Amino acid sequence: MPEQPELTIQGWGPGSSRVATVADAPGEAEGSLELTRDPDLAAALPRAARRHLAKELGWTPRPTPAVRVGDIRLAPSRLPGEARAAMTALLGEEHVATDELSRLRRTGGKSYLDLLRRREGDASDAPDAVVSPGDTAETAALLALCAEHGVVVVPFGGGTSVVGGLSGTDPDDRPAIALDLRRMAGIRDLDVPSSLVTVGPGMRGPALEEALGADGLTLGHLPQSWEFATLGGYAATRSSGQASTGIGRFDDLVAGLTLATPTGVLELGHPPASAAGPDLLGLALGSEGALGVITELRLRVRPKPRTTRYEGWSFRSWAAGLAGLQRLARHELLPDVVRLSDPDETRANLLMAGGTGARALRGALRARGHGEGCLLVVGWEGLPPLVRARRRAAASVLREGGAVRAGRRVGESWRRHRFEAPYLRDRLMDSGLLVETLETAATWSALPVVYDAVRRALGRSLTRAGRRPLVMSHVSHGYPTGASLYVTVLADRDDDLPIQQWLAAKREATDALLAAGGTLTHHHAVGADHRPWLEREVGPLGVEVLRAVKQRLDPAGICNPGVLLPD
Repeated sequence: MPEQPELTIQGWGPGSSRVATVADAPGEAEGSLELTRDPDLAAALPRAARRHLAKELGWTPRPTPAVRVGDIRLAPSRLPGEARAAMTALLGEEHVATDELSRLRRTGGKSYLDLLRRREGDASDAPDAVVSPGDTAETAALLALCAEHGVVVVPFGGGTSVVGGLSGTDPDDRPAIALDLRRMAGIRDLDVPSSLVTVGPGMRGPALEEALGADGLTLGHLPQSWEFATLGGYAATRSSGQASTGIGRFDDLVAGLTLATPTGVLELGHPPASAAGPDLLGLALGSEGALGVITELRLRVRPKPRTTRYEGWSFRSWAAGLAGLQRLARHELLPDVVRLSDPDETRANLLMAGGTGARALRGALRARGHGEGCLLVVGWEGLPPLVRARRRAAASVLREGGAVRAGRRVGESWRRHRFEAPYLRDRLMDSGLLVETLETAATWSALPVVYDAVRRALGRSLTRAGRRPLVMSHVSHGYPTGASLYVTVLADRDDDLPIQQWLAAKREATDALLAAGGTLTHHHAVGADHRPWLEREVGPLGVEVLRAVKQRLDPAGICNPGVLLPD
């Protein structure tokens, strides 16, 4: 089976966005830990945007570079000799690695806390080995072997978790391996008449889209982590893509899967549909590696859209924008892509865009009374007649709600640049900023309350010495009953206690959004970061049900013990 290319330690992007890290050529192995499109903040951010951030945050850019890869030292591997010998006998020497480079590449994810630790040279959560099984049978045998030898197993796909999903924390501090999925990365079957594709969990979105495109098909699931994240990771975290309003979340696209556990293999899901008792497929979706390892996925695909249309609209206020989306949802007219930015995010996005086009748009919106308004990006995909009909109907409802059209250039600009935010995050962190996100979902009636509660909580927690955070939000992933809320926060970083600074803010914001009626998470998953609050969402009995399932499938507790279930 084809293997995925090596991962980078930090950052997200392939292609033209080069990364000076150990994942590159030997001559570049002493590079810094972060991804970079541009060598400094001045090149990455227009002057007007830099001035805006300095004014809003009371922040003076200062150099806070990451340590170099060559300066990071890992503790020696603790993998017992007997366990390594058994793994080598099972998989072959070439698929069991304990060298520092392999271990460092599979250390942690991409949350702000992950990046802080790695930038400071902290790789204390590095796995003791990287092991790569090639199929379901090898994975099941490896899990049984690890249970016998007391070795923790953390599945590793693209390494893009932003909630501590790869922390490998174990209460008994046992040795841990990263179970790398890259050898299980191909298409195993394509059933065109049934619109089903069977794939390995280590396959990435771009590779799948390229392969499906040859048959005129697409999966269409594009989260912001699309360039690196794997299909197995999508399933294990119940991911949502940018077009999930139209085609559904990733769990809606999964027709079946195979889950290897320490006690056996589960084959779940029977398309097109079954009424044979409760649907056990839901136990594996969102299980985050805590019950076992997903080794195969059967996914619903669809024809590639023959036309796409992305455009921008503007509302005078956040309340008017929410009301407009609610009307679209009530009439079943939500586009495939929906992204409503609040005034702070709208202002920041227009300033970051720079150029005469963005300035002209700001002037045109001010002239229409939308100077402090909210931009809405919408997108439709499919057959031309259906796209035209849906657009016309949606436009009528939007205009009734007071929206004005901002044009196709706004929508197309968002579509071209939609994967770039993580690149800019590295540059902002280099210059002394806290940059992090959180997300939730709520009903249409609760959404305004949740929005206000999160903003107040982050403002209280991150204001220090007169310096306020910048809290920006957008609504996306619309449903008939509500929508998700995605929050980006920037603040002057506490260089003495940066980790504690964010932990306190995250704790206050999570308590606030739950009290206001939001969900614990909409698409980032539980991981290590959210598990202290899981009981508040599913209840004590719900947690005990999950514990009982884990005890049956993973009695030794070796499967990613640091996530999902509270201590």
